[in-house]
Amino acid sequence: MRRGERLRVAVIGAGLGGIAAAIKLRRSTGATVVIFEQSAGVGGTWFDNRYPGCEVDVHSHAYSFSFLKYDWPRTHATQPELLAYTQQVVERFGLTPHLRLNTRVTDLVWEESTSTYRLSTEHGDSEEFDVVVSALGLLSVPQYPGWPGLETFAGPCFHTSRWEDHDLTGKSVAVVGTGSTAVQIVPAIAETAGRVSVFQRQPGWIEPKHEREFTPRERWWYRNVPFAQRLHRAWIFHQGNRRFKGYDVGSRRQRRMRDLCLRFIGAGIDDPATRAAVTPDYPWGCKRPVLSSTFYPALNRDNVELVPHAVREVTPTGVVDATGAHRDVDVLILSTGFQPTRFLASLDVKGRDGRSIHDVWRERASAFLGITVPGFPNFFILYGPNTNGGVSIIAQLERQAEVVVRAVRKLQRTRRRTVDTSPAAARRFTAWIDRRMASSASAMNAGCHNYYHDEAGHNVTQWPGGHLAYALATRVLTPFGLRTPR
Repeated sequence: MRRGERLRVAVIGAGLGGIAAAIKLRRSTGATVVIFEQSAGVGGTWFDNRYPGCEVDVHSHAYSFSFLKYDWPRTHATQPELLAYTQQVVERFGLTPHLRLNTRVTDLVWEESTSTYRLSTEHGDSEEFDVVVSALGLLSVPQYPGWPGLETFAGPCFHTSRWEDHDLTGKSVAVVGTGSTAVQIVPAIAETAGRVSVFQRQPGWIEPKHEREFTPRERWWYRNVPFAQRLHRAWIFHQGNRRFKGYDVGSRRQRRMRDLCLRFIGAGIDDPATRAAVTPDYPWGCKRPVLSSTFYPALNRDNVELVPHAVREVTPTGVVDATGAHRDVDVLILSTGFQPTRFLASLDVKGRDGRSIHDVWRERASAFLGITVPGFPNFFILYGPNTNGGVSIIAQLERQAEVVVRAVRKLQRTRRRTVDTSPAAARRFTAWIDRRMASSASAMNAGCHNYYHDEAGHNVTQWPGGHLAYALATRVLTPFGLRTPR
């Protein structure tokens, strides 16, 4: 970096991670920040996902930025409320002039001679940046099933993250999947649709959500009493850290969480056969626990059928389950998840010696603190490998953005041109992750299908602890892993 020049930082993605990084960079460094976003607006997953019933399953006071008090109307924000929140944050912190919407970044190439990245977009543009922050998110690339005959289906068929508005009145609708998205959609469409068939490959543990509107008195309290919202947020994180102990399969908390969910099944579902079908036979936490207060009651409706079998094939007029039974369907909704183990799937990044990050990750996606990869200087990943979890992903993203800020400030202070990752530190971090994961309920041999593992069986998505542990790791370990070569 030459004296008098300002570092140029590219942030890829205008979801909550990219917004956090841009705000913290502009507040704490003198860098010039440009935010690239492929969609027409900000919000990331809350811009893309617009299905009926869409809302977050983390408490609003935790699923928001720590540096901004906000008047949330509900304990758990809906998609329109979250989208409005992101738009207000962007305006509040003056990010609008720094946004480039409808612009997908396709390639990053490290130029050793200039210590910069050549960034290319889908429009054929090319620019140089000193530092690049990827905030592409984890759950952004839809997982489309490979069922025989899917392309022959005659009616509307779409993935939940690419929702299409259709009049479902009186229609026969198939919803494939019973994860967090499906359990929101089914109650939302059940009152309108003629019949809803819910295809369940494997049941998941579901907990009561306890969502509600804040009372006027509560909203006044959180708006006007100093530190009230911050203290409530701290309490939520405290409870979340205690809850995390349940991921130890031999713990008392594991038994308590299973008992809670079993009581919820018994109280929420009328039919004994349905109760049996939704009861998992694997530990709580093996796959992502689902929070919903409305899904089980929806299964009691006369027009809702739980099909406790995977889909085998699709015909022009319906769906065939694993037993060979065919059900006529007018609309097919795919709640089949995403491809979370394919990090940076839409972006080709080339580091030193022209190596592609996807070649480096051919055997396993890994990163120091989930943020940096050796041989890719000045490149940072938010929501990278093994960072999902920790009570609220927003808090995790803030800690990752702070690592970026400290690295940028170090470049400015030392007048060095690059910051890179120690290969030894990266290896030790990954080995520690694997040791912690070995006794977790989400281990590969725990008996469930989850999105945590790659094809080789490595858990590449989850953080094996609470948020406090991650906050300490990013603060204490960063100096040992990130270095500025002379």
